[in-house]
Amino acid sequence: MPDQKKAIQQRRAGRTRKKIGKVSTNRPRLSVFRSSKNISAQIIDDRAGQTVASASSLDETLRKDLSKGSDSDAAAKVGKALAERAKKAGVKDVVFDRGSYMYHGRIKALADAAREAGLNF
Repeated sequence: MPDQKKAIQQRRAGRTRKKIGKVSTNRPRLSVFRSSKNISAQIIDDRAGQTVASASSLDETLRKDLSKGSDSDAAAKVGKALAERAKKAGVKDVVFDRGSYMYHGRIKALADAAREAGLNF
């Protein structure tokens, strides 16, 4: 049963990545991972195969400000930190990769905070 669930999740993420590939126009990808206890995001340059910037609710600098890593407030702080780190790395325009997650709740909070902090997507 777990293999079937994982296969369905991978198919859903594949559909998202296929759409991203069509509209990316060589922009880096902002990829989000959400677990039951934490959230993390990274900006990936797929052409070079490198991570440009990353942020997580497990980061020492963010963890001390968070009551827990699995709520919308934590996701918003991670999004803001990621946008600031991306600006330092010289990245302003990205493509948002939500993976297999629906765009609401923590995923939406992270995206909105990253937009407010200066990322364009």
